[in-house]
Amino acid sequence: MVDLTTQKTRLEELSNKLGHTFTYPELLSQAFRHASYVNEQDDSNLKDNERLEFLGDAVLDLAISHLLMNRFEDAEEGDLSKFRAMVVDEAGLYQIALMLGLGEYLLLGKGEEYSRGREKPSILANTMEALIGALYLDAGFDTALEVIGKLFTPLLGKVGTPEMTYDYKSIFQEYTQRTYKTLPKYQLVEENGPAHDKTFKVALTLNGETLAEGKGKSKKEAEQEAAKEAFVCLKEK
Repeated sequence: MVDLTTQKTRLEELSNKLGHTFTYPELLSQAFRHASYVNEQDDSNLKDNERLEFLGDAVLDLAISHLLMNRFEDAEEGDLSKFRAMVVDEAGLYQIALMLGLGEYLLLGKGEEYSRGREKPSILANTMEALIGALYLDAGFDTALEVIGKLFTPLLGKVGTPEMTYDYKSIFQEYTQRTYKTLPKYQLVEENGPAHDKTFKVALTLNGETLAEGKGKSKKEAEQEAAKEAFVCLKEK
């Protein structure tokens, strides 16, 4: 549980990580106030982070578009759109949020706190967008662009390479370790086709419960598909 006093101290630490001191600290604080928390407070003037999230989504799209235009001067519009979609994918935002430890700063309602909301990929990804929205309002686009460029360098460096395909097995494993203190298991349930053109079907289980299945032309590909489906399945729980 994070209280207001603890959050203020921690947000100062986050500002140092970002390399930006907020002129309006309330914006930074608002970025971490989940609607579930605000709904439980008596203060009708307290704002949640959803409007900042909306703004941050647009700012992030523009910033990543700008960075991609500079990085790939000869790329066509279709390729740039595809690259941008890869970078701002929820899995990518979740990874950046984990890197910054954004879950530590969140103010959540009792229900979300109980259900480990500060570790949910969807909440962390949305908080990342809210943080960018707050940064933009506090300091303008140029500063937001600079910070986004630094934070997203690892993802931008992989654009246009085979590495850009997310390793959902690793992402999902990290999520289950943090949230459930256990690892997922993969089991081959079906194998069809001739030796030169086989299709594999894999089931992913967590604590004995089957969460997802994936198909692929190899076991590895099927496991990645199953992990991706499980990630999407669990992100809202």
